[in-house]
Amino acid sequence: MKPMKFLLAGVAATVIALSSAQAADLVLGSATEPSAIDPQFSRTGNNQNIAMQIFDRLVQTDAAINVEPALAVSWTNVDPLTWHVKLREGVKFHDGNPLTAEDVIFSLTRAKDIPNSPAPFSGNVASIDSMKALDNQTIEFKTKKPTPDFMEQIGFVYIVEKKVAEGASIEDFNSGKAAIGTGAYRFKSWTPGDNLVLTRNDDFWGKKQDFDNVTIKFISNDASRVAALRSGAVDLIDAVPPGDVKTIEGISGLKVFSIASARMIYLALDSARDKSPFITDKDGKPLDKNPLKDVKVRTALSELINRQLIIDRILDGSAEPAGQLVPTGVAGNDPSIAAPAFNADNAKKLLAEAGYKDGFGITIHTSNDRFPGDAEVAQALGQMFARGGLKVNGVVAQPYNVYTKGASAGEFSAFIFSLGNSTPTSATGLRNLLMTANKEAGTGSFNRVKYSNPAFDEMMRTATAEFDAKKRVELLQKATKAVFADVPVIPLYWQKVHWAGKANLSYIANMTEDTSATLAGLAE
Repeated sequence: MKPMKFLLAGVAATVIALSSAQAADLVLGSATEPSAIDPQFSRTGNNQNIAMQIFDRLVQTDAAINVEPALAVSWTNVDPLTWHVKLREGVKFHDGNPLTAEDVIFSLTRAKDIPNSPAPFSGNVASIDSMKALDNQTIEFKTKKPTPDFMEQIGFVYIVEKKVAEGASIEDFNSGKAAIGTGAYRFKSWTPGDNLVLTRNDDFWGKKQDFDNVTIKFISNDASRVAALRSGAVDLIDAVPPGDVKTIEGISGLKVFSIASARMIYLALDSARDKSPFITDKDGKPLDKNPLKDVKVRTALSELINRQLIIDRILDGSAEPAGQLVPTGVAGNDPSIAAPAFNADNAKKLLAEAGYKDGFGITIHTSNDRFPGDAEVAQALGQMFARGGLKVNGVVAQPYNVYTKGASAGEFSAFIFSLGNSTPTSATGLRNLLMTANKEAGTGSFNRVKYSNPAFDEMMRTATAEFDAKKRVELLQKATKAVFADVPVIPLYWQKVHWAGKANLSYIANMTEDTSATLAGLAE
């Protein structure tokens, strides 16, 4: 096989450089807070937003999810099972020690088994069979099987310093003792529930940042976050509620940064268990048989949902109805798959055919601070299901840092969650969300409903082993069509995301919804 070499020269600018020696500080209002500072603890957005400012990965993505070099400058596919990765010269950790191949090998080894991780990186490193440092800046990887998207997998694991992180506890990271990265900012302090403070890393290998100090204030309440921006208490906010976008755009001295994201909001259904904790009969008594195991019931629930109404009434138009994992523009999207249409009559027919003519009882769980309108969307779903003949026993909304633990522990029957696709194709998202959970194989890391479809698993194994890019996309589309016909989760919509800030700032709105000082700058 002819070796394939992937080499990208330089890194795209992620901030607007200062035109003078002017110094500035940034106060950022964030809707979410990390559960830990350890960059490998969880792949959830609240953690990764912090990690990307302190630590780096082998590769990064631009605003449209195109892969760019970061700590790795080139990667060569020597043969179907061998990759050589060349590291960037001159990169230093915050303590002054140089980045070496051993740090990368340690990081990728460590990532596969982080205790109590709610969203582990184990799937990213599962294809690795062996790693060897050829020299301080070059690593040879052997994979267990042909893995064309190998760099999309390992490339998104954050790199830690072996000398510092080996044996470090989560408390060591949270206190800052082990929060030593190569990123654009250094960790200074974290006061849970209040703020996190960063200082500029003047030895950063990339573009010099515009801000000497960054304070991230955790403001989960939407109205409070917007008020903080309007009052000048913060300079920039994320997760701008769709209903506030036009108002902010009309205020002198403020501006909004928007983009259609690759995050799918979905309703997860507990279809694997014979009994489900929040499924009852119409009288509220537990059912011995779980109706969510029947694809007709899952399809009926999907058809009871008026997606466009939710988008128009709750999200002020800031979303697009979804019927699959990734939107148009991301490789793997199948244009033949439309968002399921609202069809209450057919939904009731399907419920009757499944033996639930009179419906059943259900409780919907959701976060109330993860993305705009999450609690309101859950309430709307409850109303739609009730109109369709189900008995909605309740809609339970919880703070995300509490809610995600319950969702990962299988405590719910129907719950709203989201998956942000952060890679150029749908492969990683499909692998983590819908393939059978298998830690050794690195599949199903986010499969919180324990869905298992052997035929789909095999289709994915075939697709992800295909080196021809066009064929690989076609195979991903085929797998997507097959799995979503089985309704393992109910896609709701892809959200449009908004940031807002003072007029003297710039911000790179991005499809991966990253909120980071590294994406902000002083406007020219």
